Amino acid sequence: MVKPESSQPLIVYTSWHYQKPNAVMYLSTLYYYPVKSLAGIQAGEANIGSGGFMHDRRWMLVDENLTFVTQRQYPHLARVTVLPTPDGWLVQAPGQPDLRLRSPPEEAPRLVVNVWRDRVVSCTAGQKVADWFSRYIGVDGVQLVYMPETTTRRVDQAYAPAGEQVSFADGFPFLLISQASLDDLNDRMQKPLPMSRFRPNLVVQGSAAYAEDDWQRIRIGELTFRVVKPCSRCKVTTVDPFTAQTGKEPLQTLASYRSRDNEVWFGTNLVHDGRGTLHVGDAVEVLA
Repeated sequence: MVKPESSQPLIVYTSWHYQKPNAVMYLSTLYYYPVKSLAGIQAGEANIGSGGFMHDRRWMLVDENLTFVTQRQYPHLARVTVLPTPDGWLVQAPGQPDLRLRSPPEEAPRLVVNVWRDRVVSCTAGQKVADWFSRYIGVDGVQLVYMPETTTRRVDQAYAPAGEQVSFADGFPFLLISQASLDDLNDRMQKPLPMSRFRPNLVVQGSAAYAEDDWQRIRIGELTFRVVKPCSRCKVTTVDPFTAQTGKEPLQTLASYRSRDNEVWFGTNLVHDGRGTLHVGDAVEVLA
């Protein structure tokens, strides 16, 4: 395991051998987020299942009404890290003892939880885990739930009508941002931000700024993806992942040139065709 750089202390970096490819455009960074709205993991490769990356947002916090909670309500969730272990996950947060997570057994109690407009069958992680997160958040009744493989949740059929699935992610399996888009944004800001602030899954190097706005279908390595809609950004992007403090940026700057229909847009959402493995360094090709 490689310790994170001081400028981005709450993204976990796993070790891998990397050689810059010859392709003009390539996958430069890959992230997944085991627990929705907690810190993510930057990896060299990741396997894709029916709902996206295999370990991406299979866990989620819910309140006493069984409705999902995120950094929108509790910005200090950004300071909770999730580390992979041989048999599960190690969760760490300031002022809290380490917490070890394992996937619930098949006989674990089921809960129907609310994610935006969806009602999703999940498994509870148990009272010990619930108490840990309730103490950290400072709110009683918080629970951690897990989406088992037997549960299916469809993406918005207005954008992907072929029955594509998604985990506990907000709407779609993948969020892609080009490095050039972030560079352009940072050129407009007084203080530049790291890519991790925007919580993408896929970062592409070698394109023009905002080229992803016009893509309809792409290939990364041997896998193909359909670009279904641009991503509207919320106040989670204003949370500093190191301090958990919030501000007006980057939404204030983005609103000055990336605003439409009372929304601010940055990055684009994708669905995938089939299963496989993505690797950092994979060539990216625009098919349509």
